Amino acid sequence: MAYQTIYPYTNEVLKSYNNATDAELEEVLTTSAALYHQWRQEPAATRKPILHKIASALREHKAELAKIMTQDMGKLIGESEGEVDLCADIADYYADQAENFLQPVPLDTAAGKAYYVKQATGVLVAVEPWNFPLYQIVRVFAPNFMVGNPMILKDASICPTSAKAFADLVLEAGAPAGSLTNLFISYDQVEKAIADPRVSGVALTGSERGGSSVAAAAGKYLKKSTMELGGNDAFVILDDADWDLVKEITPQARLYNAGQVCTSSKRFIVLEQDYDKFIVILKEAFAAVKPGDPLDPATTLAPLSSAKAKVKVQSQIDQAIAGGATLVYGNETVDLPGQFIQPTILTDIKKDNPAYNTEIFGPVAQVYKVANEAEAIALANDSSYGLGSSVISSNPEHAQKVAEQIEAGMTFVNAYWMSLPELPFGGVKNSGYGRELSALGFNAFVNEHLVINAAEK
Repeated sequence: MAYQTIYPYTNEVLKSYNNATDAELEEVLTTSAALYHQWRQEPAATRKPILHKIASALREHKAELAKIMTQDMGKLIGESEGEVDLCADIADYYADQAENFLQPVPLDTAAGKAYYVKQATGVLVAVEPWNFPLYQIVRVFAPNFMVGNPMILKDASICPTSAKAFADLVLEAGAPAGSLTNLFISYDQVEKAIADPRVSGVALTGSERGGSSVAAAAGKYLKKSTMELGGNDAFVILDDADWDLVKEITPQARLYNAGQVCTSSKRFIVLEQDYDKFIVILKEAFAAVKPGDPLDPATTLAPLSSAKAKVKVQSQIDQAIAGGATLVYGNETVDLPGQFIQPTILTDIKKDNPAYNTEIFGPVAQVYKVANEAEAIALANDSSYGLGSSVISSNPEHAQKVAEQIEAGMTFVNAYWMSLPELPFGGVKNSGYGRELSALGFNAFVNEHLVINAAEK
């Protein structure tokens, strides 16, 4: 079975699912395409109450959905509950804002009366990862449901129960068949779907490798795509930082979701006069975690999502140390059955070290010492990734000046990272292209259809 729920704390196989057939994919493509043509004739306002019902259903079933996510990929139960709340907020946001976002945009021209309307483009394929089993789906589904683009979902093979639960919830809330269809398909079937003329675009959140493969297929068949990929985010502490704030936010900056967040801080860049102080703060924070069953609210460190994920992170730590990095803390065995990695601190990472330009998707912090602010900015930008970043400073003007110099899609001042429906999410460089959430995410798969009446001036 390719699609299985294996609880990362006990390693127990809880559920298994059969792969979808080509015939099932064809049936879904037919249903989704018919719905697209139906929605073309209906205003978005007709879908607004359904999306609000989806938001309400998410909140109503929060405990159930949170448990499913935790069992799928191991995140702390409190983090799972927070994810459900965020998904409900995203659904409400797009239900409320869609009519405003869809307003025709007038154009100033002497050629006639001109404007463009925002219209649906067709069926979308969404390829989503496991680290946020509902959030990743909702941030593509909610805006495109209102636009009128039906969605076929290929979710990660390790969190199938989450994907099925949300797809079932959408139908139960009154959405027509084809609005969101979860299919347990292979990557070969993903390419088959992308090639189909009824599909107009593909959205992917995942690894650089996965994004490159799916983007290549989208390019081959001239389909629009958005890619939300990995990150190696810098956390830059300036000379006027509030150290009480540093101490408060640093643990979550790296350990939230066991470090399995594409926008989590992975490279901590500290001025040499503050370096020793920061190392002490980080060691104390990492030593204070309590690994255990993520369904237990008392647990503060969850296991990684799978045995495969643990093997990869451990190999990255080993390669970094073999490449000359200094192990300051961690990298010891956690005496529990789950897929745990002890929070680990690595320093003295040179440019020729494999870890220097690699995303380590787990609770591993790289700490860099720099002589001055210019060196800090240069180091932050010396990466093939450009997703998120953080700048810590008690001076707003100083922080903004530095933030705007960082090559990233998002920079958070005096915060480690955040996600809200109204804030655009996305990166540059090998972290991908396109944006999700906010008005930018709403417009990702719309046709800006120009209409001009040359006789009316």
